[in-house]
Amino acid sequence: MHIAAVGDLHCKKNSQGMLAPLFKSISSCADVVALCGDLTDYGTADEANVLTKELAPILNLPVVAVLGNHDYESDNQEEVKRILTESGITILDGEAVEINGVGFAGAKGFAGGFGKAMLGAWGEQTIKHFVQEALNESLKLEAALARLRTQDKVVLLHYAPIVGTVLGEPPEIYSFLGTSRLEEPINRHGATIVFHGHAHSGSPHGQTSIGIPVHNVAHPLFKRRFENHPGFGLFEIGENGASNKQAEEPKALPAAPKVTPAVG
Repeated sequence: MHIAAVGDLHCKKNSQGMLAPLFKSISSCADVVALCGDLTDYGTADEANVLTKELAPILNLPVVAVLGNHDYESDNQEEVKRILTESGITILDGEAVEINGVGFAGAKGFAGGFGKAMLGAWGEQTIKHFVQEALNESLKLEAALARLRTQDKVVLLHYAPIVGTVLGEPPEIYSFLGTSRLEEPINRHGATIVFHGHAHSGSPHGQTSIGIPVHNVAHPLFKRRFENHPGFGLFEIGENGASNKQAEEPKALPAAPKVTPAVG
């Protein structure tokens, strides 16, 4: 299975014709498309309607997606979700789906920091609510992964589950780009590969503490960091786990480590 993964499209009302070439390129090489949040810029119905037209070249393929923080900006995320779902996209928000024998689990995720710098639920109620939101998103991902019985499991997030793929961003904002709480269910249940976005200036590749490959597939990262990059990641799920099909291109992404899928 060839999976094209990309996030942070930030589709606007005036984006007509701007994203369709990207999806035309994807349609010629992918079996499944994974969209990793910030699909719209302000989370409006108008933007979602424009996006569905831009997505036309790939709507004959299975498309799975999670929403991002921008998709929540106007507090109209349910309408955005409805529009995208009616176009044929499967939105994962703590759910899982199986496509041709491969499992896909997804959630938006949340912020909170990594490792020893992870924010704890201590002090003001506002801080406790913030941490609880991160825990809630982690539990959504846990529930989604627990439903899968497939050998290969693909995880979709918007926020980063590890610090490795936010490296390159200002250290002061690491804690707003993701949290290690999302890594815990990934390691516990096992995954073949993880995709996320959000960190536009981060790093394309990393891995969890037990070696599960994590890829930052933010569209702005590809365009900023790699000359002549097509703007999306292309990965193959096969007998030997997951591999990056663009790794051999001199100006594309460096090769991701090949690992044996962990079993939770």
